[in-house]
This record gives sequence, structure tokens and C-alpha cells, in this order.
Amino acid sequence: MNTFEELNYRISSIVFSPNDQTVVTGSSDGVLQLWDAKTGQCLRLFQGHTSYIFSVAISYDENTIASDSADNTIKLWNVHTGDCLKTLKVDRPYEGMNITGVKGLTAAEKASLKALGAVED
Repeated sequence: MNTFEELNYRISSIVFSPNDQTVVTGSSDGVLQLWDAKTGQCLRLFQGHTSYIFSVAISYDENTIASDSADNTIKLWNVHTGDCLKTLKVDRPYEGMNITGVKGLTAAEKASLKALGAVED
């Protein structure tokens, strides 16, 4: 696995564990990584987000990581296995509403509806 010096993407969030032995990073490619704070070696990858990670946090007992992403999800991860324990996602107000063929909407209104979950074929 990589070291800090070999990174080829942008780190968007970083947090030290409560005992300062490890570091968790979230990045622009949607991947979280657990690092040894002393050696800089990557200990584990956490993959499952599909977009930019805004923030990461680690629980006080150092068993769980939480991450927030531009993919509109919050994920909880098992630090020891790298498994995603839970994905939290709130439906947007117009989730799944098909606006194909709807008349009278401007391009800006269509873009807003799509940002709120509407779809167009």
C-alpha cells in the first residue's frame, strides 16, 4: 500500500485517532484510508463512496469511522475490517420524479429539480 509521499489524489479531510497512533483521510476520489501516524504506511482502505469525501471522524473507542460524501451519503465503517456497517441517505424531495416531457420548465428549474432527485430520460 502507499505511503503519504506517494499520494496521487487530493486529501479532502483528515483526522487523528484519539490515541494519535493512526490517521484517517478522506479524498477527492471517494476513498478513505487508515494510516500509521508514525510510519506513514497505509493500513487499510475503505471503499464505497462514489464521490468526493467532505469529512471524516473516528469514534472515541477507535472502532468506527464516519464519512460524509458528495454522493449524499454518510457511511459508518468498521476500523478493523474496512467493512461498511451502515449507509445513511435521506431521500431528496423529488427523488425519482420523472420530469421527461414536462412543459413550461426553464433549464434552471430542470437543473434544480434534478439536484433535488428528479430524473429525465
